[in-house]
Amino acid sequence: MAEEKRLISVEDAASYFGVQKSTIYSWAWRRKIPSVKMGRRLLFDREDLDQMIEAGKQRERFPNAW
Repeated sequence: MAEEKRLISVEDAASYFGVQKSTIYSWAWRRKIPSVKMGRRLLFDREDLDQMIEAGKQRERFPNAW
């Protein structure tokens, strides 16, 4: 089985988050999302994206309500 790439493209990051490529470029430009510049390519570390998702999750409001 092939190992998943650690660094992904703008297109893949947009698909991963379910947003437009322009949103990813905007987030990177405003430094809301960590990125890696390799030559002319803008890449994203999948682990950083996962951390952003975890940090953005909302916690339960009423954990003992049920």
